[in-house]
Amino acid sequence: MEQIQKQNKMGILPEGKLLLSMSVPLCISMLMQAIYNLVDSIFVSRLGEDALTAVSLAYPVQMLMIAVSVGTGVGMNSLISRRLGERRLEEANRAANNGIVLLLISAAVFTLFGVFGAKPFFDLFTDVQQIREMGTDYLRICCVYCVGVFMQVGCERILQAQGQNTAAMIMQLIGAVFNIIFDPILIFGLLGFPAMGVAGAAIATVGGQLLSMLCCFAVLLLGKYDVTIRLRDCRLAAATVRDIYQVGVPSIIMQAIGTVMNLAMNALLIAYSTTAVAVFGVYFKIQSVVFMPVFGMTNAAMSIMAYNYGARSRSRLLRTMRLMLFAALALMAIGLVCFQLFPAELLLLFEASEDMLGIGVPALRIISTCFLFAAVGISFSTFFQAIGSGIYSMMLSLIRQLVVLVPAAFALSAIFHSLDAIWCAFPIAELFALVTSLLFFRTVYKKQIEHLEDPSFSF
Repeated sequence: MEQIQKQNKMGILPEGKLLLSMSVPLCISMLMQAIYNLVDSIFVSRLGEDALTAVSLAYPVQMLMIAVSVGTGVGMNSLISRRLGERRLEEANRAANNGIVLLLISAAVFTLFGVFGAKPFFDLFTDVQQIREMGTDYLRICCVYCVGVFMQVGCERILQAQGQNTAAMIMQLIGAVFNIIFDPILIFGLLGFPAMGVAGAAIATVGGQLLSMLCCFAVLLLGKYDVTIRLRDCRLAAATVRDIYQVGVPSIIMQAIGTVMNLAMNALLIAYSTTAVAVFGVYFKIQSVVFMPVFGMTNAAMSIMAYNYGARSRSRLLRTMRLMLFAALALMAIGLVCFQLFPAELLLLFEASEDMLGIGVPALRIISTCFLFAAVGISFSTFFQAIGSGIYSMMLSLIRQLVVLVPAAFALSAIFHSLDAIWCAFPIAELFALVTSLLFFRTVYKKQIEHLEDPSFSF
């Protein structure tokens, strides 16, 4: 009963105070996640541009792992929060444990890819032997031991759905700190450890993920939560799997589209130079420091919105949506200013050569002009996921990254034969996505929101 009363905070506390209290831990944990990925690449860059290119080429597969794990986690989070809002506790537990099983199955698939597919993957993209060897080692380790990241994400989503964002933050921080400490030790061979190079970076990454996984399991099993891990709910139920993937699959596809985009852009950029690929990879690592806190905040907002949608509280749902949108715009504005004013300084963190600076400075300035547009798209995508309409989020991602971005990049390259022209595809795509998201919101509002309680409230 005490835990159920704690759950009610998502339906009672003032929306601003609630969003702040729930999002700060998530923003910190997501920022730490971004920082340790950034630090990973900074240390790898000390091994040379080939090492940085190898890690950049592996990044799309890592993005796909994150897409499947986080997408399934989004489905879990949304379903658990809605069932808690409806006071259907047993179904909330079934959603959590079925989600864990689905994540284990997904991890097994990526493990097999790591064993059999890592080398053929790199053979497709480059003829440079050193890049092939370093990239294969890095990707194989990340895939074979990926159970850590899958289980970590699943357990964190179970905690977040119950409003336990501080606990989820601590779990991520533990893994991030481990990674940051052991990255230089394993890469360069400090404190008596052998120098493992790029493979050392991968070992530090999966080591941190496995440690976070173990801590998450301990918290859920030893803590007193209404929704936790228990064997009797691990048997897959078709209705529960369907409900998880109704939101989760669009989210997976939405993020996996990013993998396809990344692969297509790498294929386009490598025709110019391997340095262009390295710049693109570095951009994503730096960009994540801006985007990950936004995702942390929107994830917190999603739990609040899903709970209040389940509780049929129209006013709280829409007020949370509005606060989320303004907060996302504010965070993105800070990132935009940094990218416009300090692009060279950001690139020099990665031992950037003159060639890399020549390509990277205009790239960072041009691409970052899309940040404010992206804030709106991310906010609406989160809203659609929270109310169980993840299909609209998927469609937005399709429009942004495949329907517009990739064709625009190839077209601009063919017309202008310039890397700077390719970067312009990003703001063009985000502007299209912004307009589309507003149209989708109007449709969803009339179908799912207008009939809820508090009819006097308007967005």
